[in-house]
Amino acid sequence: MPSISELISTHRPDLASYEELYKWFHANPELSFQEQITAAAIVQHLETFKVYEICAPIGGHGVAAVLKNGPGKTLLLRADIDALPVTERTGLSYASTKKTKDLEGVEKGVMHACGHDMHITALLGAAETLANAQDAWSGTLILVFQPAEERAGGAQAMVDDGLYDKVPVPDVVVGAHVMPERAGVIGTKRGLIASSADSFQLKITGRQAHASTPHRGIDPIVQAASTVTRLQTIVAREVDPLDFAVVTVSAFHAGDAENIIPEEAHLKLNIRTAHPETREHVLKSVRVIIDAEAAASSNPHTPELTQTTRFPFLFNDDDVTCVLERSFSEYFQPGKNSYQPDIARLQGSEDFGILATAVGKPSCFFLYGGVDPEVYDRAEREGKMKELPGNHSPFFAPVVQPTLRCGVDGYVVAGLTFLGK
Repeated sequence: MPSISELISTHRPDLASYEELYKWFHANPELSFQEQITAAAIVQHLETFKVYEICAPIGGHGVAAVLKNGPGKTLLLRADIDALPVTERTGLSYASTKKTKDLEGVEKGVMHACGHDMHITALLGAAETLANAQDAWSGTLILVFQPAEERAGGAQAMVDDGLYDKVPVPDVVVGAHVMPERAGVIGTKRGLIASSADSFQLKITGRQAHASTPHRGIDPIVQAASTVTRLQTIVAREVDPLDFAVVTVSAFHAGDAENIIPEEAHLKLNIRTAHPETREHVLKSVRVIIDAEAAASSNPHTPELTQTTRFPFLFNDDDVTCVLERSFSEYFQPGKNSYQPDIARLQGSEDFGILATAVGKPSCFFLYGGVDPEVYDRAEREGKMKELPGNHSPFFAPVVQPTLRCGVDGYVVAGLTFLGK
């Protein structure tokens, strides 16, 4: 039987057309829960293979495709498809110029600032490769193109909409994410691979007054400013330095006129942790500080803290990851610039794991790099690694190759690992 390397070399299509497809997805991003055109393009491409049973839409604009190829295990490969409310500043010839209204009705620039366009294209390339290589594997392959990952809602929406009534329940679930690592790097990690994330909107109501008579009002800006400062002490003074937690205030809106103390201040918070007990402690401390600052401001109005998104912890199953470690080591070869069996954890969060935990199945999430090797190496030599654009930056744009090939091959190696004859 041919090796995985030989199978991929023989059956992987010419990726030139996929490079152009990637650029199209990059130039035509859509926000979470609005991915109608993206989903239609995915379906149209899958239909050209003539071997996949396509189920769409699921959970909004989700797409699933099934290829039954004899007896064996059932494997689910997942890519997410939504973009972000970010105005692109990469200067690329295929940069997004799209604008749309977000869920709050505010017009925003839209960009694939997290690399989901690369995820879509890589999984489509893997879909064609595995369709071409049907003689080499046996079992059932499921492809899931998931919407609304950025809003922590897409995976659950697909499950709630009967994903596993429409497609078989998988034995193993595998996903992937492009990162600001050197292109050509690909990696796995046992255990925790992505932190939890809890996002909130905070409304602080005070009492409006003229700027010349602050004693007649209750200043929500001063209260909010004290709250922001005090929240930073949670990680600095309440979390073990050997642990991990981040408390971020990412938006602060209050007031209109320079001579008016406003009635309200509106903030947005994001909290990330690596352990359930730390999550519980940090969230409790956030609430305590918010209420205590209201009391310190003699404000009778209780601040309103409303949760907007909630990402679960994401753990890679040891057994599944161990199997992939062997295959990835053989195909990509271990090394600083290739396969890393203990790659740095994803610093963001993911709802991917819900596709597995919803049916009690194991999963693994692998990561791969997207930074031009020359750019990455120069930044490393000059001590400027912090200047490399990361996910969610308006400058984030993976170099097309070798990123795309690495993403395609990662999915295909996983497919042949669990379904190969």
